[in-house]
Amino acid sequence: MAAKRDYYDVLGISGNATPEDVKKAFRKLAMKYHPDRNNSGDASEQFKAVNEAYEVLSDQEKRAMYDRFGHAGPQQAFGGARGFEGFGFSGFGDIFDAFFGGSTARRGGPRRGADLRQSVRISFEEAAFGTDQTISVDGYELCSRCAGRRAEPGSEPERCRNCEGTGELRRVQQSVFGQFVNVSMCDRCQGEGAVVSKPCKTCRGRGYEEKTRKLQVKIPAGIDNGAQMRLTGEGEVGERGGPRGNLYLQVNVKSHKHFQRDGDDLIYNLEVNFAQAALGDQTEIPTLEKPHSLRIPSGTQSGQVFVLRGQGVPHLRSGGRGDLLVHTHVVTPKNLSAEQKELLARLAESMGTPLSPDDKGLLNKIKDALG
Repeated sequence: MAAKRDYYDVLGISGNATPEDVKKAFRKLAMKYHPDRNNSGDASEQFKAVNEAYEVLSDQEKRAMYDRFGHAGPQQAFGGARGFEGFGFSGFGDIFDAFFGGSTARRGGPRRGADLRQSVRISFEEAAFGTDQTISVDGYELCSRCAGRRAEPGSEPERCRNCEGTGELRRVQQSVFGQFVNVSMCDRCQGEGAVVSKPCKTCRGRGYEEKTRKLQVKIPAGIDNGAQMRLTGEGEVGERGGPRGNLYLQVNVKSHKHFQRDGDDLIYNLEVNFAQAALGDQTEIPTLEKPHSLRIPSGTQSGQVFVLRGQGVPHLRSGGRGDLLVHTHVVTPKNLSAEQKELLARLAESMGTPLSPDDKGLLNKIKDALG
């Protein structure tokens, strides 16, 4: 009996892979080897191995046991090796359904397409006022050659002789309790009810091919960094007439050189010097649209906040806008000229602030230098 492959090798990931890495690797390989999409001889075995690896590595407790004891770990901890039944699944198709939201028991019917996830990066102003973005979406689409029929144009799938087109095999068994009917998927047509004798050359009989399509997305005004938009029906195409999946778009917003965002309010840090804070001043404050005049009253203290109403970010789900909060910071100068030092020294004396002997000596030197 051949030795089992390392689960990390099966999924093509490293031993320190995150749960999200495990999930992404499983989804990619499950799509590749699923019997609905892959008719090669070893696809089912590959698909089963991928599912088994995912079932262990996606569970924190089972993964810890596997990392410590290898393949014997999950078997010892969870009741021994009993195939997928030991993990609570009746077959490798069930785990695919649990992950992607389908049903292999009814392969012949419509199936919803897979959901997709994408991200887009926009500027601070685009997030505030809204924007239209064109994004590229990678996913499975109907084959451009066979339109999803899986067969070469001019040929048709043939009715499966094994199951007479039902996609199911029924076996009657007798027991002491009476007669039981065991229904299983037809292994010849994989539940399709039809067999493709001349597979499409483009998709190799899968009916789907990976494509990149352009999608125009309207991002609403007021959206914040990290927000997620659900675009209904923009995921992968469904199977056999099933509806498309959804596209989940995460919005990443670039930082701004002037502003910080707090909800729908903006914060701006304004630096003022001693004279401006003490005597007052008129200055211009940048906003998202055009500069706004602000009067700094005399006696302004460091940390004082001035509010410019309606100069913030538009509310996402209602009218109006947030505010612009101007935080003042009185800056202490580091490099003063001789004249500036003398003026400050005189100010200190006039305000009754005592000077140290060293400061007085320095003041006299400054006076002498200035004549």
